Amino acid sequence: MARRYSRTAAQQCRFYEVDNIFEYMVETYINGNHSTLRRLYHELNKEARKDFIGFLLVECSPQYHTEILQEIV
Repeated sequence: MARRYSRTAAQQCRFYEVDNIFEYMVETYINGNHSTLRRLYHELNKEARKDFIGFLLVECSPQYHTEILQEIV
């Protein structure tokens, strides 16, 4: 598959055929696909990455905050 860079969240939702790319990213991490989370995060543009961090801190269980942040950095 071709590498994707600087994509908005809406573009990623359409490409991966999901309703919310951020939820999808968190679910991939919870299911053990850590490299997929890292790849999906790096495909996002700067603004979408900021939105994902905000989503993570507000919507996700606190037990995953540190783990996911360490994985994507």
